[in-house]
Amino acid sequence: MPLLPLKTVSIPDPTRETFDAWLEELGSRLAAPDADWYAIARDTLFQLYHPGHTDYIELLEDPVTPLAAKASLLALDPHNVTLEPEYYADVDTEKFARVKPLLWLWQRFDHSPAGGTNVHLGVQFRRLLAPHIFARCGRNFKCFQFAEVSYGYNLDVGDDVVIHRHVLLDDRGGITLGDRVSIADYANIYSHTHSIDDQRDVTNARTVLEDDVRITYHATVLAGTRVGTNAMVGACAVATRDVRPYHVNVGIPARSIAVKSDAPPEARSTKRVPHHEGDSGF
Repeated sequence: MPLLPLKTVSIPDPTRETFDAWLEELGSRLAAPDADWYAIARDTLFQLYHPGHTDYIELLEDPVTPLAAKASLLALDPHNVTLEPEYYADVDTEKFARVKPLLWLWQRFDHSPAGGTNVHLGVQFRRLLAPHIFARCGRNFKCFQFAEVSYGYNLDVGDDVVIHRHVLLDDRGGITLGDRVSIADYANIYSHTHSIDDQRDVTNARTVLEDDVRITYHATVLAGTRVGTNAMVGACAVATRDVRPYHVNVGIPARSIAVKSDAPPEARSTKRVPHHEGDSGF
């Protein structure tokens, strides 16, 4: 099977220089000791969605501005929107209030003319925001468009992690991503679960993807699961229990069907460790 490494793609120098200058300016504003992230998010989104206009308040208060336009302008300010985690009883209100404007900026950037499928700018933009949102973000974080995180502040991300399109990282109970983790398009990683008897009965459990894990297309990893080093969860699989290092788990519920060829001897057994009393282990 041929190896197909990613190509290097260039954009015009003046464009790249403009993008770099804007990101540097935005990064400096976010990092300032007295930074007001709510105002920065509002002003950045106003500039992205209404280029050519220079005064947000003036446009908002202008009596000739249609009501629908005013509603749209108001929604650029994170103070004027609510996000789903704010409705959860276990949210840390103070921590979420801090990251909320950057989560809103992240989400709305992806729908702006500059964002969306613009890989060059989008990856750098999200890489800029991530260290301010996550509990930890390692070097060379790479995230594509329309990925979504829940709380943000419960997400611990290692080095060289790649998150592809439309991934959901539900860090309500905490998610840890080791170095070089890759999560493919439309995958879902959860860290909370609901009782089958009462939906209000919520259990939070940290989900851990160890180093070099691959979660492939449309797969789901449920709360509290640990996916071991260099393991893989196959397309459309649902990992309901721990995945052993170097094993490939597929199906619903996901079970081991193979062990990677580079696995050490201790990882080569395909017998499952019993998950609970009465489980056969196979």
